[in-house]
Amino acid sequence: MINFNSESKTFFLHTKDSTYAITISAKGYLAHTYYGKKIPEEDITYLTRQFEYGFSNSEIFREKHSLLDFLPQEYPTEGVGDYRESALSIYDKDNHNAIELVYKNHNIYNGTVSIPHMPCVFDTSNQAKTLEIITEDKVLNVEVSLYYTLFADTNAIVRFSKIKNCGEKSQNNTIYIKKALSLSFDMDNNDYDMITLHGSWARERHIDRHPIHMGKQGVVSLRGETSHQEHPFIAILDHNANENSGSVYGINFIYSGNFVADVQRNQFDTLRTVIGINPENFSWKLAPKEEFYTPQAVITYSDEGLNKMSHAFHDLYREHLIRSPYKKTMRPILINNWEATYFNFDTDKLLAIAKEAHENGIEMLVMDDGWFGHRNFDDSSLGDWYVNEEKIKGGLNYLVSEVNKIGMKFGIWFEPEMISPDSDVYKAHPDWAIQIPGREPGMSRQQLVLDITRKEVRDYAYNCVASILHSANIEYVKWDMNRQLADIGSVDLPADQNGEYYHRYVLAVYEMQERLITEFPNLLLENCSGGGARFDPGMLYYSPQIWCSDDTDAIERLSIQEGTALMYPLSCMGAHVSVCPNHACGRVTPFKTRGYVALAGTFGYELDITKLSPDEKAMVKNQISLYKKYSDLVRNGDYWRIASYSANGEYDSWITVSKDKKTALMTFVQVLNHPNYKTRMIKICGLDENATYKISYPDEDKNQYPDMILSGKTLMSAGLPIKRDWGDFQGKLIYLQQQ
Repeated sequence: MINFNSESKTFFLHTKDSTYAITISAKGYLAHTYYGKKIPEEDITYLTRQFEYGFSNSEIFREKHSLLDFLPQEYPTEGVGDYRESALSIYDKDNHNAIELVYKNHNIYNGTVSIPHMPCVFDTSNQAKTLEIITEDKVLNVEVSLYYTLFADTNAIVRFSKIKNCGEKSQNNTIYIKKALSLSFDMDNNDYDMITLHGSWARERHIDRHPIHMGKQGVVSLRGETSHQEHPFIAILDHNANENSGSVYGINFIYSGNFVADVQRNQFDTLRTVIGINPENFSWKLAPKEEFYTPQAVITYSDEGLNKMSHAFHDLYREHLIRSPYKKTMRPILINNWEATYFNFDTDKLLAIAKEAHENGIEMLVMDDGWFGHRNFDDSSLGDWYVNEEKIKGGLNYLVSEVNKIGMKFGIWFEPEMISPDSDVYKAHPDWAIQIPGREPGMSRQQLVLDITRKEVRDYAYNCVASILHSANIEYVKWDMNRQLADIGSVDLPADQNGEYYHRYVLAVYEMQERLITEFPNLLLENCSGGGARFDPGMLYYSPQIWCSDDTDAIERLSIQEGTALMYPLSCMGAHVSVCPNHACGRVTPFKTRGYVALAGTFGYELDITKLSPDEKAMVKNQISLYKKYSDLVRNGDYWRIASYSANGEYDSWITVSKDKKTALMTFVQVLNHPNYKTRMIKICGLDENATYKISYPDEDKNQYPDMILSGKTLMSAGLPIKRDWGDFQGKLIYLQQQ
């Protein structure tokens, strides 16, 4: 899987279907040589073009500057002649900015290499190999180790780096890291497009595709989290590539804070792609003998379009990143009271919801915001994590016990990273809020952010959560974070370390969540940040599911869940059926369609079930039956995009196919109807073309939709007829089973 050819000085890294190659050049620089469809191990050093002239048109040995500004470097640096986007920038004690990395040695390990205090992939079944290439700058006395981890069962490669100051403690050899990205790779431009994900609150992760132009383009976050607005993901793909054909390179970042993901097209029409911690407002003081680790990044290559790229990410995250005991099991079907009551609830109302929910097959009640302090609106009490017994009459343990007696599990909402100025804790400790001394911190949602980089603050916030969980039989936590960071300052950090704050904040979040799942190993943790602002692989390391978006309208969710599913398995997407008209956009969508869209996720309800009609309650029971029947297929099968409403403006469709291709569940949503229009023929993906499938409609009238039997080849080549329904926003479920 990982081999080193000593004659050509080339590393060959083979995944299931791809090859990644790195060559040690004559000067000792690491040159990215090849990444693409799997190839044999032969001398491919010519791909680095070291034989070509420099810009001075000289045939003599290439000058260093012209070489470095052309060479496809594996981990490019600043200040020594490569003027393109860099991956590493270091300033020495005299504020000089130059680092030149050359090969020192390498190691090949079985298994993975962990990163202290950060999310990282793991190996429990002897699937992994890791390559460590150690490079050095002898002038700075710095070693940079590059790590590459491969798994036999995926097409993904996981990368990160370790920067070590090898200087003596007795000397003034402190250095300052100004930029330390996790991944860089160069390639020839070949009429490529780029896909990024963008949005805002309630419109997260919409797909944007455009040709790569000259210069630099990409996505960033400076919000202290991955954000609603941008996402740490880039795909580079053939201009004609689609869901099932063409070359695609996908890059994702296992991190939950500020990031940069850039593609630079330069004067030689080559592309350099980088991803990592955003260098803006970042620096890290590295004293002698200290080490700094970059977060992990994932890269995958597909020669069969976007769907195969998605499968690589899904398989990696399901098997080698998510750790929860719930990763392989059906999640409890929950009902959350937020859209049902907002802040207007008490014990009696929650128990009424629980009783009605249980009668209709729902398994867990989640009490959302408003149960603590004196909070009746979002203007107070964050940080005061004690039960408001004017609302929760009899106390929390009484409420939970009564819910358990009904036959339901109980979950609870927290926002541990936040503090309200109108709170007891703020009045006692105003310095616990993030703030710049002498400057009034800006409010957002009438709240401030706790400085959890300070141990005493972090311990307070964590102990509040733990104390509540110990007080009652609570089996689920929704961990929210409803504003982004600003006014960055800390009383604990010296002036030359203020640039470390954003990263230290993320590390503090990771520490708190690691403590939580260690102390409560059977807890189902669902992360959330104003909906989907911290939906990233870093958080998946701690929670098996993340609230996808605060917009639960089924039609809006088509685009949100489509973009999310480019990288993330359906099993980690929090998706609920909400009341209509929808609270975010006022749309009225049929109850059945809302259920079908939510089935492509963890599934639950976000409504007041006591107000539903008898017909709607019957549909709840039916939806739960469908979820239980197909949950294993949705969680563990391969997801294929068939049609995109965001692209065609009319309909959406996807399918989940079991790994053995024996069963499949297809969803079709007719967004807009048209008069006097033909029946659609939808070409299905992912089936066994040599098998025959029985096609049924498990939620439709059998007289109107009789079973069909067709070959996989016909279904994928000619298509399945989908009748038009009367009205907009109509959905269908279609089940396929091999005969």
